[in-house]
Amino acid sequence: MTSVVTFDQIIPSISEILAKHGEIVGGLEWLVVNRDLNGRVRFVLPEKACVNGGVYVDIYKEISKKLKRHAYDPANGVIYEESLDAVHQGALCYKIDGFDNVWLVDRLATEGSWSVISPESKGACRIVFFSIKGGVGRSTALAAAAWSLAQRGKRVLVLDLDLESPGLSSALLPQDRMPMYGIVDWLIEDLVENSGPVFESMYASSNLSHDGQIYVVPAHGSNYGEYVSKLGRVWMSKAQENGGREVWSRRLNRLVFELEKQIQPDIILIDSRSGIDEVASACITDMGANLVLLFALEGLQTWSGYRMLFDQWLRSGVVKDIRKRLQVVGAMVPEADRIAYIMELRESSYNLFSELYDEIAPVKYGTVGCVDNKTWHVGGYNEGWNFDEFDPLAPHCPWEINWNSGFSGLFSFQGRQVNISREKVWAVFGGLLEGVHDFSNSWSLS
Repeated sequence: MTSVVTFDQIIPSISEILAKHGEIVGGLEWLVVNRDLNGRVRFVLPEKACVNGGVYVDIYKEISKKLKRHAYDPANGVIYEESLDAVHQGALCYKIDGFDNVWLVDRLATEGSWSVISPESKGACRIVFFSIKGGVGRSTALAAAAWSLAQRGKRVLVLDLDLESPGLSSALLPQDRMPMYGIVDWLIEDLVENSGPVFESMYASSNLSHDGQIYVVPAHGSNYGEYVSKLGRVWMSKAQENGGREVWSRRLNRLVFELEKQIQPDIILIDSRSGIDEVASACITDMGANLVLLFALEGLQTWSGYRMLFDQWLRSGVVKDIRKRLQVVGAMVPEADRIAYIMELRESSYNLFSELYDEIAPVKYGTVGCVDNKTWHVGGYNEGWNFDEFDPLAPHCPWEINWNSGFSGLFSFQGRQVNISREKVWAVFGGLLEGVHDFSNSWSLS
């Protein structure tokens, strides 16, 4: 089998080759390894080094041969600049270990949008777990949902897309089952047409699968390598032969479609990163989500964050494309004053969602109404999409998760793999699990 050269081998390989030519490299004022947005490298040298350019081209040829797709063609692999400052121009720049005059210039990028909503997926049901802030038990709840669905015989595909705070896989996979690669590796290698060898080694089945199957695709593999540098590139658009660009969310969708074709899951659970920046938007707006679970703690921080997001959808005119996919989850509901807390949470949620609901004209006295697919018809006229504050079927009515110290960490499911009590899981996550089961069942029947 031909060895696969991936992003993580770039700097070690370059360091090894440059060390072989230490006398030549040491004679330079500076040498820059410029790693571009796609993860390809080339040399940048001082202009005065051009007189001996052939020597440096020969060294670069060795690097190009070693790095394969992660290096430019030797004919374009060495360029010259007047100064080190002119090279990095604000990009991340630091010395490569073992050299006083060799620098790595790392170019990173990101892009995304909350204002473009992709159509719902027509394949396996896709459910996104999202929160404005971290620390609300979102990933643990996803692990519980995967476990419960598998108990009922479902084939579940779990994607850890909380790339900046990975860890979901630890709840579902022991260390010895971790695959070699993860989502970040695939996204990096895809930029240089090197994703094929990574794909087959980026998912694994959980030992918690029971009657069904849980397939886990982690953020990173068993060896995370240069994770920070890779992370700065995963959001990159991919240059295409026709001069166009494939945004990173479309690349991610290609990956999900390939995984869906390979694994053939009944349901896909996606753990999104927290926050309202454009990176988080891909999971919610770009991946064809059928259901987006909005995790909430009662408090100003939660609701002001979601209000910013809702306002963006309202301003951009896309709110009707996303609103029916949303569902609030009441996270970490306390035991003390539980009823009062739920009522306050529901009231705050209703105040937020009421901006998404259609306005209902006053009903004439004596008019008889009927309900059809959650839409009111009064006097023969469609009155729109609207819910009462206390309607248990309303998206603002929280699916409850009770706070429990025993399930406060991601490792709890692995720690309980020998004896996981269904009763205890449902006592904590029952409101969420019931909602997820009902939604997935209705999706499979549609």
